[in-house]
Amino acid sequence: MLTAVEALLSRLIGFATTPDRSNRDLIDWVEEFLTGAGFAVTRIAARGEDKAGLLARFGEGTGGTLLSAHSDVVPVTGQSWSSDPFTLTRRGDRLQGRGATDMKGFLACVLALAATLRETPPTTPVMIALSWDEEIGCRGIPQMIDHVIPVLGRPALCLVGEPTGMRPAIGHKGKASYHAICRGEAGHSSLAPRFANALHLAADLIAALRAEQARLIAEGAQDADDDIPCSTVHAGKMQGGVALNIVPDRAEVEFEIRHLAAETPGDILARIKARLPQGIDIAPTGAYPGLSSDPRDPALARLIALLPDPTPIKVSYGTEAGYFAGLGIPTLVCGPGEMERDGHQPDESIALDQLALCARVLDRLVRA
Repeated sequence: MLTAVEALLSRLIGFATTPDRSNRDLIDWVEEFLTGAGFAVTRIAARGEDKAGLLARFGEGTGGTLLSAHSDVVPVTGQSWSSDPFTLTRRGDRLQGRGATDMKGFLACVLALAATLRETPPTTPVMIALSWDEEIGCRGIPQMIDHVIPVLGRPALCLVGEPTGMRPAIGHKGKASYHAICRGEAGHSSLAPRFANALHLAADLIAALRAEQARLIAEGAQDADDDIPCSTVHAGKMQGGVALNIVPDRAEVEFEIRHLAAETPGDILARIKARLPQGIDIAPTGAYPGLSSDPRDPALARLIALLPDPTPIKVSYGTEAGYFAGLGIPTLVCGPGEMERDGHQPDESIALDQLALCARVLDRLVRA
């Protein structure tokens, strides 16, 4: 099985599916592969762009297992790689290439399993969801999620294979992102006090974000199982101004809220807005739900029992898992590789033993 996984991972990494490119070549290839393996495959086209996702099912009956992955990878621009990032390279006991860990390694394991099902059918259906643009805010899965149950039926379990070192992750924070436009007045800098400076408004916004973060640390909801136990607020981009001697009339700030299940981004944003002066317009740009699963759920407990380390964890990054959980499907995040070591890093790689473990767990899961 591991030989098949490596060959499939090599093929998948050869598709440079960064968010600025179409993922159609990969989707075409996976669709043909799964159709040849006996799956019924449904393509979901993205609205307004040349991208797509897949929903696939093998087997009859009710229940079954849904295996979820995303097709996109983060860019390599500005990173120093020791080899071509879109060619799989073996480095001792590791396989190197963009997406090896996040998350084409899991997808390769899923496809290797899929190729065996016709010869030795599973006891319940096996389903696959493959999305696009997860890395830029889970933009694909919202367009797919309403099709999942009508197309596939209701699975007993959803496994989202983001890298956890094959440990069972039962939760993560939700996220909401925003774009703020700060509107000032253009004027000569020698008369600066007469004009509203848009960059000063942007600084006021960032000060409000920092104040709310301090409040969340001191007074907000807490979850000791999270790496950062409170909800977080983060400003990622600020830009404005055209010349030193011109008072800027426009500045922009992009920021995010990553929130615990006990808090809503709307309440956090309302407190931030209450601190702001006039002249700042804030618009949402994206969001995805958090995840909070019960490891005692029988479907999840069955999967957890297959893992070498069954201790439930929570992860700091976001995933598509909350969308499946929102359908009432018991959902767990568990996949090969270590996000902290390799996620989004140059020379991203994955250990062969992680892939082997994942392949064994998936096989036992669908044939139990």
